[in-house]
Amino acid sequence: MLDALRWAVTAMQQADVYFGHGTDNAHSEAQLMLAHVTHLQFQQLNGFLSAHLTAAEWEQFSGLVNERISTRKPAAYLVGQAWFAGLPFVVDERVLVPRSPIAELIEQQFATWLTQPPQRILDLCTGSGCIAIACAYAFPDAEVDALDISLEALAVAEENIAMHELEQRVFPIQSNLYDAIPKQRYDLIVTNPPYVDADDMEDLPDEFHHEPELGLAAGEDGLDLVRTILREAPDHLTEQGVLICEVGNSWVALAHEFPQVPFEWIEFERGGDGVFMLRYADLVACRDLF
Repeated sequence: MLDALRWAVTAMQQADVYFGHGTDNAHSEAQLMLAHVTHLQFQQLNGFLSAHLTAAEWEQFSGLVNERISTRKPAAYLVGQAWFAGLPFVVDERVLVPRSPIAELIEQQFATWLTQPPQRILDLCTGSGCIAIACAYAFPDAEVDALDISLEALAVAEENIAMHELEQRVFPIQSNLYDAIPKQRYDLIVTNPPYVDADDMEDLPDEFHHEPELGLAAGEDGLDLVRTILREAPDHLTEQGVLICEVGNSWVALAHEFPQVPFEWIEFERGGDGVFMLRYADLVACRDLF
């Protein structure tokens, strides 16, 4: 298998494919496809590197690598699976490939910002449901509402909720942001909304064009949805509640537009940026600005 892995890494690097959909390098991307073909867990591969692929496995593996190169389709879509916060998720081109640095915060149970375990959690713009489901694992006593405007995305989320047997605690709901949950309040709102601005949309590598544009584009400055999320958040948080929101590269535009707002920009041990935290009291105080 080591020869197959080496060949795949060389082929993808020579083809200058883009990595950033659950992996950030050719080696990890090749491992993802090799694990799929061999029916091994990702972490088991190193124990079998001296083994040989069967003819059928090699044919499937080389086919996946060649398709990855020719179509620029992310490997997660080719194998139908991605990992987030240490958990597996079904993914296809109806949803973004999970990759948010928020996974690190979930694994830490938002320890820096929550004074007690949340009882009600809202995952806004849930997509595949990965954040909602990971939060349900992190907080076993919590109920999680998973909202998205896309029925296609919610169908994928429902499949993942069922796979993780969380139907009694994670609830997918079609909604344009908060519209479907009037007067509902949560101890924690986590959201990874569309935030790519117009210039960045034009410059995205080909891999991103396999993802739903609805999950990426957010107007000229990338803040079309974020402004509404901020303005209406106080209506949906408890008094001790917090909002965690990812805005990616649009953090520069957000900080420039609202210099008075005390955004707490989060630093990540495993890399990533553009995620802020705001408390209920700060959102109430700054509401008129949004």
